[in-house]
Amino acid sequence: MLKKTISGLCAGLLITIGGSVFLACENRCIGAVLFSVALLCICIKGYSLFTGRVGFLPEKHGKEDWAALGLGLLGNLLGTVLGGVLIRLALPALGDAAETLCLGKLGQTALQTFLRGLFCGVLMYLAVSIYRDRKDVIGILFCIPVFILSGFEHSIADMFYFAAGNVLNIRSLVFILLVILGNSLGSMLLPLLNMPGERSKS
Repeated sequence: MLKKTISGLCAGLLITIGGSVFLACENRCIGAVLFSVALLCICIKGYSLFTGRVGFLPEKHGKEDWAALGLGLLGNLLGTVLGGVLIRLALPALGDAAETLCLGKLGQTALQTFLRGLFCGVLMYLAVSIYRDRKDVIGILFCIPVFILSGFEHSIADMFYFAAGNVLNIRSLVFILLVILGNSLGSMLLPLLNMPGERSKS
């Protein structure tokens, strides 16, 4: 249990770094591309990122898989909140940028937030599955900038932004839960749609 939580924490810290470089870049396109280093390192090191693993539940969903996913999510939360607090202390300007970003996010409707999370989930599944199946990073290098520049929501990155921006309240909690739900369903969408085709082949 501790090992899975620590793996999630490591992934959360890497998302913190990705989120930080995005906040630091005046050019959103450059920041979005550089954010990719987070998922790239997470995949190479095998750390537990909730949004990178939840899409594979349709293939394998035993009790141990659910437990590992939950512990990984807990680690992601710990890593991003800790990272966000430390970034705000070390780089106050990034904390201010995160606060502005988060206040804008809270202006979205619940449906908008959920749908943005759903589309991000689709891209996260593609990025990780392409890496797992082909050992190719091209999915990561394209899917991550696409979801960021499209305005889609990534629950773990948002955990970092809200912590760094010190925007921690009931509204932000509801926001994160909606994004987690959207990310989860979006990540599982393609595997679930493809399952009938896989069955027909067998």
